[in-house]
Amino acid sequence: MSDPSAASIVSTPRPEQLTEASSPATAGPGGKQEKPRSLLGDAWLDLRRKPLFWISAVFIVLFVVMSTFPSLFTSGNPTDGVLARSRVEPSSDAWFGYDVQGRDVYARVIYGANASIVVSLLSTIGTLLIGGTVGIIAGYKGGWIDGLLSRITDIFFGLPFVLGAIVILTTFNGAGSDNGEWEIKLLVIGSLVLLSWPVVMRLMRSSVLATKEADYIVAARAMGASTGRIIFKHLLPNCLAPLLVYGTIMIGSFIGAEATLSFLGIGLQSPVVSWGIMINEAQNYLRVSPFLLFFPSAFLVTAVLSFVMLGEAVREALDPKLR
Repeated sequence: MSDPSAASIVSTPRPEQLTEASSPATAGPGGKQEKPRSLLGDAWLDLRRKPLFWISAVFIVLFVVMSTFPSLFTSGNPTDGVLARSRVEPSSDAWFGYDVQGRDVYARVIYGANASIVVSLLSTIGTLLIGGTVGIIAGYKGGWIDGLLSRITDIFFGLPFVLGAIVILTTFNGAGSDNGEWEIKLLVIGSLVLLSWPVVMRLMRSSVLATKEADYIVAARAMGASTGRIIFKHLLPNCLAPLLVYGTIMIGSFIGAEATLSFLGIGLQSPVVSWGIMINEAQNYLRVSPFLLFFPSAFLVTAVLSFVMLGEAVREALDPKLR
C-alpha cells in the first residue's frame, strides 16, 4: 500500500503540466474536465475488471439472500423429522437426503446459512469497532496511553484462540444451560470478538502511526482543528483500507471458526441450525452415509472461500503495488 504521506504532498505544477491538464486528452464527455478519482474510486474501477471479484460477489450475495430469506429456496422445515426416513439417500423427493432423525438435509443446509452468516457478520463488526477504536486512540495519542493500551492488547493477544473459546463457552454455555437461540449466538459472537480484536488494534495502530504525521494532518492541526475532526475527517478515511481488506477476510475466517466451535460441541447448539452442528452430527456416519457430511461441508467451504477470495481481490485493488 502506498505511503499516505506521499499522496498528500502538494507541489506547484509547471507550466507544461498546466497545458497538459487543460488539453482535450484529459477532458471527459462533452468537453468537461474529469475529476480525479479517489482511492476507493480507483479500487472499484480495478475490481470491475476482475473475474475473481464477480464470482466471489455472486456467491456472497447468494448466501446473504439464503440466510435472510430461506423460504425462497425451500419450503421444508429444518427441525421436523420422521424416524421412518432416517438416513434415506438423496432422491428427487429430497435432493440432499434425510439425516439420522429423518430431517430434510437440504432444508437444514439452507436454514443453517443464517446462523453462520449472522454470527460471522456481527463478530466482524464488533471486532472492527473495538479493535479499530482502541487502535486509533493508541496510535494518535501515543505516550503512556499507547503503552497502556498496547500492553492490554498483548495480554489478550497471548490467549490461545481455541482454548480461550472453549473456556468461555463451556463456562456460560456448558451442559445443563438453558440458553435460548439468540443467547447462544451472542455468547459465540462475544467469544469471537473478545479473542480477535487485538489483531485489528495492531493493524489500525500501525496505520495511524504511518498517517498522523502526514502534511494534511499537520496542516489541519496547525489550523486549529479539533481532535475529533482530525480523526473522523482526515485520519480515519485514510486508514480504513487495510481494515476493509482484513474485515472481508475475517468474515470467512469467522464462518470457519463458528463451524469449528459447533463441531466441538461448545459453539452453537440445538435448537440452532448451523453447518457446524450438521457436520458434528454426521461424523459418526461418514462411511455409511457420506452425504450427511458432504453437503454442509461443501456449503461451508464455498462460503469461506468466497469471502477470502473477495478479500484478496479488494487487497489487490487497494494496493497500487499489486496492480
